[in-house]
Amino acid sequence: KNKKPKIKKDKAKSFGKDLPISTKQAVAICKEIRNKTIEEAISFLEKVKETKKPVRMKGEIPHRKGKGISSGRFPKKAAIYFIRLLKVLDGNSKENGIEKAFISESIANKASRPAKRFGGRKKRTHVLLISRDVALKKFKSFLKKDVQNKDKKHK
Repeated sequence: KNKKPKIKKDKAKSFGKDLPISTKQAVAICKEIRNKTIEEAISFLEKVKETKKPVRMKGEIPHRKGKGISSGRFPKKAAIYFIRLLKVLDGNSKENGIEKAFISESIANKASRPAKRFGGRKKRTHVLLISRDVALKKFKSFLKKDVQNKDKKHK
């Protein structure tokens, strides 16, 4: 039998649908882990789970001790779900032939919120994580600098 050659893909995805976590917390975590490698993101979320490192959040949230952080929280439950998604993303990126992967896109959206008893609403969030090769990141930043330099020369 003829085996088809495996096509090397340039990106990998993992999608969490209807996760029972707060959308606000998911958006804050997405912002923190974007442009990090998958290993860095997992280690960061492990520290969040152990209440060692806070996640920066907007809104009326108390300040945290430490250098370089104003306000934040420790969303432990959301961190657990994100660690699962990141492990899936790591497996998908290795399957697609990406050795050193970084998280290029991390998106959290509101999902449909089913009703609880007595008229309340449940928390639901969709999370999409996309990883690409680190070499591509360096190449894109190089192109961006090159375009900026050309613009300066033409002015």
